[in-house]
Amino acid sequence: MALHVHAKYDLTKKVEIMGKGFKYLLIAIFVVSLAGCKFSPVKKRVSDEDAAALAAEQQKQKEGETGAQDQRYGAEMGDSFVGRELEDPNGPLAKRVFYFGLDSSSLSADDREVIAAHAKYLSAHPKVTVVLEGHTDERGSREYNIALGERRARAVEQLLLVQGVSPSQVQLISFGEERPVALDHNEAAWRLNRRVEFLYSGY
Repeated sequence: MALHVHAKYDLTKKVEIMGKGFKYLLIAIFVVSLAGCKFSPVKKRVSDEDAAALAAEQQKQKEGETGAQDQRYGAEMGDSFVGRELEDPNGPLAKRVFYFGLDSSSLSADDREVIAAHAKYLSAHPKVTVVLEGHTDERGSREYNIALGERRARAVEQLLLVQGVSPSQVQLISFGEERPVALDHNEAAWRLNRRVEFLYSGY
């Protein structure tokens, strides 16, 4: 009987010890799991109104930078046109083809005024260059027309140079009758083919 009571006591003690061990094991598992967790910071949610306001502010800033750039272009050209002066369709520099009479290399007074505007622009922008192409109508020999096209281009060049344009900014080429813009064989077509064209680069 005493042996049975003693055995029962040992069993109770073991259960108690095991219960404590299990309890500590659970606590240890809980602590380890907490240590392994990664806590991410709470991100602030941006409202639709705030996002729209931010986008509007960025667009406004971008437009302001573009406007300032356009104003700088206008200031550089000394013109009221907002943009590059060479791109103004209503400015004097929009005219880049000059016409001549039969066998002539003389320019009209109106053409001289426009060429003066081109000279002013080129003088103010030394990095800009221009090619002057001389052309003629189909009448006359090829050699004669090449020489006539050159005289016409040279007449325009002289007007530019006397008004301060650097010779390094101007290049001449004569095509004579080889590049007509009008293909008919009459005075209306010939009048359009007797010309000098301005071809700008470097702007």
